[in-house]
Amino acid sequence: MLIAAILALAVGTYTIRLSGVLLRDRVQLSDSVQRLLPMAAAALLTALAATAALMEAGAFAGFARPAGVLVGALLAWRKMPFVVVVVAAAATAALLRLAGVQ
Repeated sequence: MLIAAILALAVGTYTIRLSGVLLRDRVQLSDSVQRLLPMAAAALLTALAATAALMEAGAFAGFARPAGVLVGALLAWRKMPFVVVVVAAAATAALLRLAGVQ
């Protein structure tokens, strides 16, 4: 049963991706839709990042994780190297948890 589900999902994914290539020349999007697509992608990524930063198992993740994400976002905004951003964000969350802040 598991193999059948995996194969069905693989075929469905392949079909959806192939349809984009095959229908590219047949489907014309309006100018307003073409302008909105990049904003929709940014909104989706923002929603995913906010959910991952604030929630854990359907509940609030505590204050340590969002604080780490905030430190990482600030350092990324200041154009710090990626390694510095990741290490500082992880260190912030770890130190806050070590101090007892959940």
